[in-house]
Amino acid sequence: MAAKKKVEKEKPLEKMTATDLREIAKQIEGVVGVHGMNKTELVSIIKEARGITEAPKSGATTKQIKAKLKVAKVKRVEALEANDKKAATRYRRQVSRLKKKTRHVD
Repeated sequence: MAAKKKVEKEKPLEKMTATDLREIAKQIEGVVGVHGMNKTELVSIIKEARGITEAPKSGATTKQIKAKLKVAKVKRVEALEANDKKAATRYRRQVSRLKKKTRHVD
């Protein structure tokens, strides 16, 4: 029987702790102030040093979501004034979903 060696694979950077990321970042030349950086900054610096390109985020910004939220609130009020309960309910749910999205935007 051939003995199989376990090859230790490095965890994805996003799954590593900030402490582990700091240890990796300290080994990169030209990086200063590692202990003052947060996790997202550490990940981006390590990816840049390793030549890993990040895909641009396609999600909406908080500002864009809040603009949609304002429109949905106005439409809900208009639907309530017109006694259109179905539309008012739809806009109320849309407002709720948009509020949740603003809390989870990076």
